[in-house]
Amino acid sequence: MRLLIVEDEKRLALSLARGLTAEGFAVDVVHDGLEGLHRAGEGAYDLVVLDIMLPGMNGYRVCAALRAAGHDVPILMLTAKDGEYDEAEGLDTGADDYLTKPFSYVVLVARVKALLRRRGTGGGSSVRTLGPLRVDTGARRVLRGEIEVPLTAKEFAVLEQLVVRAGEVVSKAEILEHVWDFAYDGDPNIVEVYVSTLRKKLGAELIRTVRGAGYRLEAPR
Repeated sequence: MRLLIVEDEKRLALSLARGLTAEGFAVDVVHDGLEGLHRAGEGAYDLVVLDIMLPGMNGYRVCAALRAAGHDVPILMLTAKDGEYDEAEGLDTGADDYLTKPFSYVVLVARVKALLRRRGTGGGSSVRTLGPLRVDTGARRVLRGEIEVPLTAKEFAVLEQLVVRAGEVVSKAEILEHVWDFAYDGDPNIVEVYVSTLRKKLGAELIRTVRGAGYRLEAPR
């Protein structure tokens, strides 16, 4: 697995690179947003660790440019900022996960491995159909009618938890446990951000909120 770290704090970038290399990854490091966009756009990486506050081009713009160009590489965003607005903005640009500095290295490795594991899940097509919606958990594709709906890795992971239990109520805690893993210690309301994004992309009627209990996936009309 080859990773790209785009981080202008050189000591932090080198520390992360050494640690991830020791975990068995091949790691490249750049310190500028424009260079990060160029390198990531070559398509040679399995995951990008992307800081937000970068010279040349900030992480939001790098992420948005990659998604606009059709690159679906998982992106883990790093930032010294904090707050729901910043996290929502990062997710809106197409990031798959978000980690606020300072963070535990153990947590970062867990997030990286979780994103890579979800990207590699498959080994056979398993298509689930709900009305005009088709979700292929093997190929990691979602189609509404004949139109494919692009989802980030984390968006797909949330949808997958709902689709395998279609018609049942899935709690926010269950989604956090399966999608964010044990290492997540942030705001549990992050689930609501992803559910809102899925509703925008797939249809507001698809995911029903069951007050006080969780969410239920229903066949769209």
